[in-house]
Amino acid sequence: MEIVEGDMMRISPFYQRILAWLVSLIVPVVLVLAAVRLLMNPWYVEFEYRTPSFPADPYGFTLEERLKYSKIAIAYLVNDADISFLGDLRFPAGQQAPDFSCQFMEDCTRLYNDRELKHMLDVKLVVRGAMRVLLAGVLLLAGLGVWARQGGWWEAYRKGWVRGGKLTLALIAAIVLFVLVSFGVIFVFFHQVFFESGTWTFYYSDTLIRLFPERFWRDTFLAVGVISAALGALAMALFGDRSKK
Repeated sequence: MEIVEGDMMRISPFYQRILAWLVSLIVPVVLVLAAVRLLMNPWYVEFEYRTPSFPADPYGFTLEERLKYSKIAIAYLVNDADISFLGDLRFPAGQQAPDFSCQFMEDCTRLYNDRELKHMLDVKLVVRGAMRVLLAGVLLLAGLGVWARQGGWWEAYRKGWVRGGKLTLALIAAIVLFVLVSFGVIFVFFHQVFFESGTWTFYYSDTLIRLFPERFWRDTFLAVGVISAALGALAMALFGDRSKK
């Protein structure tokens, strides 16, 4: 009996539909995390700090100082350094933590207090986990794509991508609407999901808030939404049925 090449990789229509839905569910996760990773680069703070009406630091950081220290903070989140990468930083000569924050510190020349360092360590762990999920998602989509090509279920795979693009657009539309209407609620919910209670709240005079005020995070949520939506639309265009006129 002759075995046609690829027969061993073929699956029934039922399992094709299941795998197509798996693709659809993976796509939004990959696209959103890809958008997050894209923003975790120096160019984003360069752009964000220069947007119209972005609030100045009320405690005295200049734009140049903000850019310097924010880029170091972002670098820490994506490199392999330990917390001393941030813990060894000091305020510029002649500066120290504002009085309100200083009263809780043994050394007020340190750029970050212990609570801030603990939170940044927690954030780094979350980022690492998210990037592992992103890598796993990309590899899984690629593997399923190869299987779909060789196993004769490319059409189902393609539809899974298109549906995933639509799900991404729907998810982002809901999140963006929520951000515009009630950003504080979604910001608190996000932190309650990923961080231990009481470890992510800081004083306005603490360095993390001075570098990354609420406006920064609101704009970042919206930027992730815009980029994710663009990627979702691109997925729909690339995997759409080109036979339709």
